Amino acid sequence: MTTLVKFIIAFSLSITGDSTTTYESIEAGALRPYTYATVLTVSDAPKEKALQILKNKCNVCHSKRNRRRVFTLAKMDRWANDVYLQVFLKKRMPKGKKIKLTQQEYQDLLTWITNTQNR
Repeated sequence: MTTLVKFIIAFSLSITGDSTTTYESIEAGALRPYTYATVLTVSDAPKEKALQILKNKCNVCHSKRNRRRVFTLAKMDRWANDVYLQVFLKKRMPKGKKIKLTQQEYQDLLTWITNTQNR
């Protein structure tokens, strides 16, 4: 649902703002307000956030103990179900007492997993 809302907002902002022809010089008397929108692919933002979390919190141990499961942009989607199982259902990851996930990081991972499953 939130993905749909984000898409609708990004789409409506992209319609109202025309980023290719909106710049005019102040000397020319152009003082009209403009809406500038950066249109991102809705599914890319959660993936980038999840990749940062996986790199910072998971790859620390995986690079030493489980090199086959080091998360990269190309390989991360195939392990989404395993991440869900280990992090959310079994609550086994991340291991140790030093590395903890914040509530926002849990939410970002869950958003990425949901988007991956919906594709």
